Formats: sequence, C-alpha cells, structure tokens
Amino acid sequence: MIEMNDKVAIVTGASRGIGAEIARQLAAAGGKVVLASRKIEPLAELAAEIEAAGGEALPYACHTGKQEQIEALVAASVERFGKVDVLVNNAATNPYFGPMMNIDDAAWDKTFEVNLKGYFAMTREVVRHIQGRKGTGSIVNIASVAGFMAMPLQGVYALTKAGVISMTKTLSVELGPDIRVNAIAPGLIDTKFASALTQNQQILDIVMQKTSLKRVGQPSDVAGAALLLASDAGGYFTGAVLTVDGGWSLG
Repeated sequence: MIEMNDKVAIVTGASRGIGAEIARQLAAAGGKVVLASRKIEPLAELAAEIEAAGGEALPYACHTGKQEQIEALVAASVERFGKVDVLVNNAATNPYFGPMMNIDDAAWDKTFEVNLKGYFAMTREVVRHIQGRKGTGSIVNIASVAGFMAMPLQGVYALTKAGVISMTKTLSVELGPDIRVNAIAPGLIDTKFASALTQNQQILDIVMQKTSLKRVGQPSDVAGAALLLASDAGGYFTGAVLTVDGGWSLG
C-alpha cells in the first residue's frame, strides 16, 4: 500500500475533477492536504468530506496567477501543518477553443498566466520553503498529452502544457537530489474541464478510435499516478512524464 506518512501536500485546482480526486487519494493514504482554488465554497465541502473520512485538510482560496496569493497560501499551509512536502500543480484554464490564429491577446495571456506562470510561481515558493528548512520534497505537475501532440483547436493550451513538460525536466536536474520533479500527461479525462471534448460526439469518436482501452479516463486514473509520484514509493522518479491516456497518444 502506498503511504504518505503524514506528508503535507498542496493541491491546486482542487475544487473538482482531477484535483479533487488527487486530494482525496493523498488524504486517504495518510497525507495532510491543502486544497487550493479560486473559490472557497467547493474547497470547504471537499475538506469536510476528507475530514469526515478521518483525514486532515485545509481549504484555502488562491489564484495561482497572483504571486501575493501564492505566498499567502504557502504561509498558511506551514502555519497549519508546520511544513510542506509535496506540491501538485493542477490548476489550469482553457478559455479559447478554436484555430490558434484567431485567439485574442486576453485569452492567450490568461492561459499562460495560469497554466505555466502559475505552475512555476507555485513551484518556486514551495521550493524556497523546502530548501529553507533543508528538507526533501516532490513536485507533481499535471501536464497533458496535448503537450507532445498536434492539438488543432487547442493549440495555445497545448503550448502551455509543452512548457510544463520542459520545465519539469529542467527543474528535475536543477533541484535534485533533494526535490523530485515529475509530470503526468493525462489524455481525455471525464471532467467538466474536458466537456468540450467529451460532449462532442465527433471528437469523441476520433479519440476513441485511437485509444487502446476504448474508454474515457476517470479522475481516479490520474490520481493514482499522482499518489505514486508524491509518495516515497516513487522515490526514484524524477524528470519523468507519466502518460495516462489509455493509449491515445500511441494511435
């Protein structure tokens, strides 16, 4: 059984979908979880659920594109639990669906602010804390198969995920041996975030034709990989990108 052994983990984008399921699994394995997203209400509900099951959780509203809010999030995590060991960068946005040439500057900037700048800023703040206490830790970045595939209609989102993959590899070298940095590249997962794809039958049929397992993934499929990478069971993983897509990217 994979155990978190009282490790403290911040999970961004934890209000629903993949982030919420990652938080549940980390807590079930014995971790203390800090739940972050922009809106506190769903975080409070998830924290209550985790604590009712015997876990420990802190809900905290944070926009990961804002440096001052990131600093406050890490400080609150340390105040509540004494330290931070694990960061799961999961918060993401995809405000534009269509040809890359037609995206406006506002949608471009928002996508990069959350999906790439936010991941880096969160990582930097947690790394400063871990190094400051001369500890060890694990960073898990939720990327996407979009980061290494051609993704018509989602090109700018894919750009940011390619950046996450590149950042993961570089930081794994720069931050070793004390801090491991890995990424997960999910395929099509059944979440509200991916509903533009899962609810479009034409797109869904195309993806399923190329997917070996012939099903859409569930948040729990991704959460299991995140638990491995966050825990000591994944202690020899760094710089890795685990593809969790049912074989889609092989097609």
